[in-house]
Amino acid sequence: MRFDNKAVPIVLAAVLIDTIGFGIVIPVLPRLITELGHVDLEQGARLAGYMLVLFSATQFVAGPIMGSLGDRFGRRRVLIASMLAFAIDYGLMALAPTLAWLFVGRAIAGIAGAVYAPAMAVLSDVTPPAKRGATFGLIGAAFGMGFIIGPAIGGLLAGLGPRAPFVAAGLLAAINALTMMVALPETLAPENRRPFDWRAANIVGAFRPLFAAGNAAALLGAWFLWQLAHMVYPATWSFWATIRLGWDARAIGWSLAFTGLCMALVQMTLTGRAIARFGERVTVVIGLVSGAVAFTALAFVTQGWMVYALFVAGAFQGFVFPAMNALLSHMVDADRQGALQGGISSMSSVASIIGPLVLSQALAAGTDHGFPGAAFLLAGLMAATALVIIVTLVLRRPSANAAASPVR
Repeated sequence: MRFDNKAVPIVLAAVLIDTIGFGIVIPVLPRLITELGHVDLEQGARLAGYMLVLFSATQFVAGPIMGSLGDRFGRRRVLIASMLAFAIDYGLMALAPTLAWLFVGRAIAGIAGAVYAPAMAVLSDVTPPAKRGATFGLIGAAFGMGFIIGPAIGGLLAGLGPRAPFVAAGLLAAINALTMMVALPETLAPENRRPFDWRAANIVGAFRPLFAAGNAAALLGAWFLWQLAHMVYPATWSFWATIRLGWDARAIGWSLAFTGLCMALVQMTLTGRAIARFGERVTVVIGLVSGAVAFTALAFVTQGWMVYALFVAGAFQGFVFPAMNALLSHMVDADRQGALQGGISSMSSVASIIGPLVLSQALAAGTDHGFPGAAFLLAGLMAATALVIIVTLVLRRPSANAAASPVR
């Protein structure tokens, strides 16, 4: 694949390596939490939900700050600092003697996890508006490929103990930081930088130019619901698969690798074509339909092969992220792309605070009543509601939600 700017493949590689590091540890989290906390799987699912809440709360604060810092000092410095923080985080978790250490590690990871704001801003810097949807799709593909490689490696490394994947993840993060130090160019020209302003370094300030450019409330509301729904995977998958299907760490790792493969193939080969043919808003609808159907069906599976069939059917949900992000990125100017992506990151963090709490509790409560699929049923309802909002308030009001002239 040919890239117009060498920063694009470097950022994609950074996202890939980062996601591998994140995915490596997923298969062993249930075992590590239950061992350190001396709890059963149901209580472990609740603790994992609280851990995700802490991660998301710190990311909520850090997202707009990191994005605004990128708008002030450039993307490169922020990306490198984030990767170094990730390396420290995984090192802490590898050595964790108690659950408290795991929570501290997740707090550090929440700050470092704001890396996606400057990463997306890099792509906005170097990609013409008409091509952003397809380019953002490549970020999704890199994320999907990371979930192919990461959980598979994590499942294999689980045989060496529940801490081995964290050591591997820390090494990958350190390599990632070193690679960016050597090869990543700065993509934000000095004339496009702006002073850092604490008033803009929060979710309200980050979205202020967006609302000035157009009526984006419906789009943001639908995206927020989708993000809530999508949290069902990190919040419950390992525990649900263990409870419902009796899978071990290796089986969980391979299942996540397979869904990553399906989504990566869709995002690499079909996202750009779908946006070019149908436009960004219709492409969002296709993704939401795919996700709503897959979530709802997963609630009722009884055998492992059904999961794999639904992963194939639900792979088009990978359209949602790049199409929505492209719609929003058209609405702000070059010196606000970092702040916008930071605001989007914070909105994701709010969903990541609420989602794990609600969905992990739904899993635990449903399991208590003989229905482990309750979390997926709830996720399907959220995705369907987002779909209704898009169809009724976005598709029918193109003048209010179409890309407007960027504003400062």
